[in-house]
Amino acid sequence: MPKVKTKSGAKKRFKLTGTGKIKRKHAFKSHILTKKETKQKRNLTQTGLVHKSDVSNVKAMLNI
Repeated sequence: MPKVKTKSGAKKRFKLTGTGKIKRKHAFKSHILTKKETKQKRNLTQTGLVHKSDVSNVKAMLNI
């Protein structure tokens, strides 16, 4: 039986916390930043957590 590989895109985008939750970055922070308010850009810099309805899919991609 071959080894199960993780999804390459998922391992670049998600990290596990110490308590087992999955960290992610916010979208909409890469370009066209002139029309966005400073507060919005500052809040997009912070990390967030994956929603509980998506956790099982992300764990399957990471083979956790």
